[in-house]
Amino acid sequence: MTMTTTTIDDTDHQTGGVNEPGTPNPEVLERSAGRRQFSAKYKAKILAEYDALPRSARGAMLRREGLYSSLMTTWRRQRDEGAREALARPAGRQKADPRDREITSLKREVDRLESELDKSRRVIEIQGKLSALLETLASNSTAESSEK
Repeated sequence: MTMTTTTIDDTDHQTGGVNEPGTPNPEVLERSAGRRQFSAKYKAKILAEYDALPRSARGAMLRREGLYSSLMTTWRRQRDEGAREALARPAGRQKADPRDREITSLKREVDRLESELDKSRRVIEIQGKLSALLETLASNSTAESSEK
């Protein structure tokens, strides 16, 4: 929670005195309880600005931004590690993961086996119908031969 004070007049209500216009407000504002998070763009901008400044002006810039010099060291190391990682990566397409190749081949195998199973089911269905037809023909022919 951030507390802000709005002064309509220069009267200090607690002491009954009058603040001079050039005197800074000594009240320390409350800061947030969480840690600050900085975007990569902000870090790069601040690092570039920090590195461009002479040594004598760097402290003023850090105070203005509310940062510590240790952050500059950390951010610089992160930047350098990121650049090294990017340069170490081989050019071109990344190699395919062997698990992805295996998954693809297994999916093809499943599709092939499903189509074979479908064919087998149709053959069995046709054989059943053929068997029923032959039985009917056989029973009809025995019935005809017994009639003769």
